[in-house]
Formats: sequence, structure tokens, C-alpha cells
Amino acid sequence: MLPGLTDLTTSNAEVAQVIQSAVAPVFLLAGIGAFLNVCVGRLARIVDRARALEPRLLVSRGKEHDRIIAELHILDRRIRVVNTAVFLSVSAAVLICLVVILLFGSQLTGLHFGKAVALLFIAAMISTGLGFATFLHETQLGIRAVRVRAHILEHQPEDAD
Repeated sequence: MLPGLTDLTTSNAEVAQVIQSAVAPVFLLAGIGAFLNVCVGRLARIVDRARALEPRLLVSRGKEHDRIIAELHILDRRIRVVNTAVFLSVSAAVLICLVVILLFGSQLTGLHFGKAVALLFIAAMISTGLGFATFLHETQLGIRAVRVRAHILEHQPEDAD
């Protein structure tokens, strides 16, 4: 028999206690899922914009061609940044799943995984925070990219009263 598995009878109260301990990490998983949904939606919009620009690039010339190339470079960078935010968030979700598994594993086996649970949770929080920070960076890139170009604002037609 394996050490710690001498008594395989776990009471309902003990299981309920572990479930209560696992509720917070599970809610955190739901929040990360919602954040991932936002990231993926943003990524889809960036990809759609890049795909819309590609055919225009082939027929453009001069300053317009250079402007489209510059915008495609920004879009490519934004795609990479959002992908990094997604990676960090999914990594956090995996770490939180491991926390929940260890919480239940500890209860079922009688082994003590407290330090591992704490370290995994800390790592998950770091990964989540980095994912949010990366997403914030991407939103700043997006804002800078969509500002109306000054030469367009300078040449607005006068109102015909």
C-alpha cells in the first residue's frame, strides 16, 4: 500500500472542505476565461484589419504604400503582443488547475502539498498580472496606431453654410 493511502475513506465533510478551498481558484479561472475571450476578440479584429490591408498593399504606390506597410508592421507587433498576453493567461489557468488538483490530491492522499500549492498560486498570480500588463501594452499600441493622422485633420473641407 502507498504511504498516505492507508485510509481511503474520505468523509463528505472533508470533501466539502476541499471544495470550499477550491472555490476561489475556480472563480479565478472563470475570470481568466473572460479575459481570454477579450484577448481573442481583440486578436480577431487585428487579424481582420491586417487581411483587409493586404490586398490594398498590392495596388498602392508611394506614400500610401509606405503608410500601409507601416500599419501592417504595427498590426504584426500587436498580434505578437496579444499572443503573449494569451500565453501568459493560459499559463496562469494551467497553474490554477494544478492548485486545485493538489488541493484535492492532498486531501485524498494525506500528503502535504501546502508549499507547492502556495508557490503555484503565486506563479499563477504573476502570470496573470503579466498577462494583464501585456494586454495594457497592446491597448496602448492600438491607441497610438489609430490616432487620426495630422495631415488629414489639417485638410478638412470647410463647411458649406
